[in-house]
Amino acid sequence: METAVGRIALFGLLLALVTTLPNKDDWDIYSFHINSTVTGRYATTVITSRVANRMNESKEIEFQVRIPKNAFISKFKMLIDGQEYDGVVKPKEQAQQQYTEAVSRGQSAGIVSSVGRTLEEFKTSVTVAAHKKVTFELTYEELLKRRHGKYELQIHARPMQPVKDFKVDVYINEEAGINFIEVKGGLSTKALANAITKTHAKKEAWVYFYPTEDQQKTCDSCSDQGMNGDLVIVYDVNRDTSLGDIKKSAGYFVHHFAPSNLPRIPKNVVFVIDQSGSMSGRKIAQTRMALIHILSDLAEDDFFGLISFDSQLFHWKRELVQATGANLESAKTFARNIRDRGATNINEAVLEGARMLNAHPREGSASILILLTDGDPTTGVTNLGQIQANVKGAIKGKFPLYCLGFGFDVNFEFLEKMSLQNDGVARRIYEDSDANLQLKGFYEEVATPLLTDVTMIYLGGTNLTQTNFSQYYNGSEIVVAGQITDNNIETFIPQVVAISSNRRLVFSDTNTTAVSTGTMTDHHIQRVWAYLTVKQLLEKELLVSGPEKKSVTEEALRLSLKYNFVTPHTSMVVTKPLGETTDVLHKPKEGETTSDLSALDLPTRQHSPPMLSSPGSSGRMFSMAFLRPDFGSAGGAVKVQSAQVDLFDYEDYTDYGTALNLPRGRGPLPTIVTTQKNLGRVYQRSHRFLIKPDNQSLPLCFDVAGNTQLKLFHHPNRGLSVNGRLDATLHGGFKKIVIHSSTDVHIEVETTGITVREGQTKTRHTGQDLITAGSVTVIKRDKEIDIAAGDTRLLILIHNRGHKESLWPVLRQLPSDPSTTGILALKPTVYEEVQQTSSTKLKINNQEIDVSRSTADDFSIASTPTLDCWLMSAESALQGSLDDFTITKL
Repeated sequence: METAVGRIALFGLLLALVTTLPNKDDWDIYSFHINSTVTGRYATTVITSRVANRMNESKEIEFQVRIPKNAFISKFKMLIDGQEYDGVVKPKEQAQQQYTEAVSRGQSAGIVSSVGRTLEEFKTSVTVAAHKKVTFELTYEELLKRRHGKYELQIHARPMQPVKDFKVDVYINEEAGINFIEVKGGLSTKALANAITKTHAKKEAWVYFYPTEDQQKTCDSCSDQGMNGDLVIVYDVNRDTSLGDIKKSAGYFVHHFAPSNLPRIPKNVVFVIDQSGSMSGRKIAQTRMALIHILSDLAEDDFFGLISFDSQLFHWKRELVQATGANLESAKTFARNIRDRGATNINEAVLEGARMLNAHPREGSASILILLTDGDPTTGVTNLGQIQANVKGAIKGKFPLYCLGFGFDVNFEFLEKMSLQNDGVARRIYEDSDANLQLKGFYEEVATPLLTDVTMIYLGGTNLTQTNFSQYYNGSEIVVAGQITDNNIETFIPQVVAISSNRRLVFSDTNTTAVSTGTMTDHHIQRVWAYLTVKQLLEKELLVSGPEKKSVTEEALRLSLKYNFVTPHTSMVVTKPLGETTDVLHKPKEGETTSDLSALDLPTRQHSPPMLSSPGSSGRMFSMAFLRPDFGSAGGAVKVQSAQVDLFDYEDYTDYGTALNLPRGRGPLPTIVTTQKNLGRVYQRSHRFLIKPDNQSLPLCFDVAGNTQLKLFHHPNRGLSVNGRLDATLHGGFKKIVIHSSTDVHIEVETTGITVREGQTKTRHTGQDLITAGSVTVIKRDKEIDIAAGDTRLLILIHNRGHKESLWPVLRQLPSDPSTTGILALKPTVYEEVQQTSSTKLKINNQEIDVSRSTADDFSIASTPTLDCWLMSAESALQGSLDDFTITKL
């Protein structure tokens, strides 16, 4: 019998969300997971949405995804009734033919459309039989760009209904070391702030977002339809003035170059501002405001010029002048008086800006030309190709041109090509209340040149990405990838040559080069090279023509197909069940709207308005580790290696079928400090607990011995209590954890199963099914148990210890209610280090405490990373007696 046949094509690019627009009575999103792993600034994000049709008839279930514009989709699949339907990347022409055939049969089509400033959205749908389930899984990849001294990983979440099993897991691993990490975005503030936990351990960091079902309805960007907003993970890595961070493996390398502590280079900058009639209203007012702020930021050793234009040119000064206080005030007065009028003579304005810079050569400085316009040229030279040729001839590669396109009436492709021809970039400025901040933000990216004429040299390297850069700015980063000739690392010699002011610098200190073959796999480094190469080939297509353009396009297509990237030249074709419609989802160009795709005869679909982010962060500060006895030592403390825990981030309910294995990022094998106490013939285990600060200071740690029973969490206003019994045997951890809700609901969690008592009813659960008991929901996955009760969310991790398993509780969502108590509810401790000649003391609440530097494994994280910590007594860490946290009965 013929199996699946219908086809759907997905074009796109990436970020994080799976969105469905359900009638809640018809179908239910019962699980929604986003798992993002960032290694060496390269992010791979997997979104998994599981949906059940609750009706007695078949229903069409829609899948919407919002992804970053800078990303490439690399995998999409559906799981329906135990059958997987995988995507295959094909040339766009082949997919277009399938789409055309589908349209001729009157079938519907999907579409990718731009959503706001940083996201793109695409949709597809599938028909699901009565009382059946479907799993959608999307994977996309993205190289994070460094701007303003930081990387940002944007994750968008809009399930369109509260989801019982909702979670976001982010893992970051950077060989250079993580300097700082923050969580921002609209989903990180106010009511949702307590749903975020983060851990930072030198080269690794973890961020978890586990909002409860109730919480998904009550935040600022929430409603009865659930959440709608972003999480933005912000971080940077440690840096120095050396050659930078180079990773090599299996014949490929990637080089991140961003030296710090270099002196700034004085700059010469000319601003060319469009004041034509189309700039009227808010646009011209915001431009004036931004320009005044930018002028205030110029340093006194900078030189600058200012031109406004419509059909004529208006000079503040005809030559560059120094940024003295008097000159800046005069220029601000000129800026305040810029008024919209007339036509648009872009050609004459940009050529005049180039003339001013060429007429003011200054040794040891960096020149920059910035154009702001909102429309096409309408007077003077209006042929776009002629303007581009004139500008390129005037600049002659001496300095970069940055083009800012205000709004959507501008011909962005024209500006992008003109910028790329002159070593610059084009950026769209969105018409919004913060347009002046967008303008100022872009200027800040190029405000501080540190190096000019940067040449990246790789002896023994081939198939290199871009290696020549006109300027390197503070807060940015240069990334080059390539292949190592014959995979001969011994003959591979990297070097960077650049100009700093009037000095020639050579960066070649190989001692600081980081080589990693463990955390960045062979496959990973190769994909970074492929991603960068395809991106740069797509840019090069704008600059070339004829046979050369054909060659560039063919190479971009070849690599897109080889590495399964969905790009403007490819589509993803996914087999669907017999009789399903065919969807072709086209990735739009920058600024392209749904109506712009009419040439492809694609039906349009509405899409949601852009979502804006706002700053904020928070975190839960408590976790635990334990000390393992080593019977082979004579006593004291030794270090041993534990077995690595294989943890998969997937859920498989008993009635669901085949599970999807989504590996979570994990760190290296942990080092565990071990102690032992010989109590007759019984060995007593100690457990080490961590209290994490909310800044980058070391956590506090303390030990608890024996099979102590602890009060983990108590929420009196909700009648919720969580208690646990430590295991005094060899394998340690918690042996049993008990949750009490109200007076008649009791849930006992052990490694062998879950026992639920509701009144006189007792049930035992050993499978991976969804459990509801009163107001408590329990979801058991492969290596974790997720418990939600009102505004509280508790995760119990299951760790393997040899042939035994142990439990470890983690509070992923702490209520804002100040009456909560227990070890899991401990607030972060603020302390001050007091250095003395023979010892270290910490000052906590005006009391000096003796401490020693130690380590502890953090078992609140699946990969159990080893953290440095300040070891002290339990009483000092708890600022009270341990008896206040012990109980006699679970």
